[in-house]
Amino acid sequence: MYSAWVSTAERLIESTRELLWERGYVGTSPKAILERAGAGQGSMYHHFTGKPDLALAAIRRTAEELRATAEGVLDGPGTPFERIEAYLRRERDVLRGCPVGRLTMDPDVVASDELRAPVDETLDAIRERIAGIVEEGKEQGQFGPELDGEAIAATVLATVQGGYVLARASGSPSAFDAGVRGLLSLLRPHDRPTD
Repeated sequence: MYSAWVSTAERLIESTRELLWERGYVGTSPKAILERAGAGQGSMYHHFTGKPDLALAAIRRTAEELRATAEGVLDGPGTPFERIEAYLRRERDVLRGCPVGRLTMDPDVVASDELRAPVDETLDAIRERIAGIVEEGKEQGQFGPELDGEAIAATVLATVQGGYVLARASGSPSAFDAGVRGLLSLLRPHDRPTD
């Protein structure tokens, strides 16, 4: 499954990331991690203190990747509306769900301050970035002064995460797409009458 050039620690982290997404924390056994990574029995404890330590490394990696992807789109070219639209419409495996959002539904991750921290930090950073873009749009006159950047940012994240849930429940990405279209129609700048 992995190239001979990939280190054992790297294989363990990537295998854990995949299994956390597929099975959750409880369903991700050390045996399953070792099998997926193609690693020997002592490998996990050679590189990590145990499953929680390895899970933390995997969650951090997943959170960092999601944050980098989101920031890459949100910091890209275009008007504030276009950047928010690009974030909402970016390529996603909608039916698989969000790897970070799925962690928020895992009771073992949520119960652990240490495991939950990278998830919270990532969602907070994305929310703050979107709020800043809304404020930027207000300053440029693209969005109305009545918009609350923090509330819009929370709505954008809720639309994305809720869209994943609805799409998975229906087995179709159409619910995700409908939520995105609806939110964008509410945010779309309208021509203002001139005096």
